[in-house]
Amino acid sequence: MADSDSPSLSRQALYYPFHLCHERTLSRLLDIYASVHFRDYMALQLTQLSGTTAYADRMGGFHEALFKAGRIVQGYNVSGPLDAEAIAAVNRDLADSTWRGEFHHALREDRRFQRGLFELSHGILVGNKQVPGPAALLRLIEEDRVRQPWTFAELQRLSGSALSLEEGYRYEYGLALVKTSASLVYTIRLCRRHGLEAVTDSEPHFRLLTRTCDRDGIVLRNQWVPRQGY
Repeated sequence: MADSDSPSLSRQALYYPFHLCHERTLSRLLDIYASVHFRDYMALQLTQLSGTTAYADRMGGFHEALFKAGRIVQGYNVSGPLDAEAIAAVNRDLADSTWRGEFHHALREDRRFQRGLFELSHGILVGNKQVPGPAALLRLIEEDRVRQPWTFAELQRLSGSALSLEEGYRYEYGLALVKTSASLVYTIRLCRRHGLEAVTDSEPHFRLLTRTCDRDGIVLRNQWVPRQGY
């Protein structure tokens, strides 16, 4: 674990960046924290006519006793359009070459990070063409993408257009960047608002959140619990 302090049952954590976590991770977190908080699935609305779809499942639905006992806390809504403050925070990540490098390395090397962003086991609709997952990934991890400038406004512009295959790859990469950054923006916001520690079992997300906090001077207790054997 990234923090070596002794466990204290007075501590409360927000699990990030996903809305569900592995059973073994949950068990380990409940040994450390009095309660573990979970956001709902994040569905971003890019424009009035475009965005991503939400799922209704929650951790408490799989662990009713823990939810009733207050060990699992849920129901934090992170869907809908980003407000101006969140867009500004996302744009800072997108303009940060160090953050972008961490993201691209994770997308290239970490299969779990890949799966969190793309359904690679199935074909991916890129522009107006269905592309096999492995072939799409090879295009998405091309090294020049890490140097392409991005803003949230550019993603919005592409989301409302009929895209060529190449523009489709650019859109998918940009959407992955924005979803990743937005999940961390909400992590910071929820932890500050509710007095929670940030905790994850994803090393790439831990490193990205650490970079954001270091760059922007944000004081946040951020923990990484490595997954070992699962």
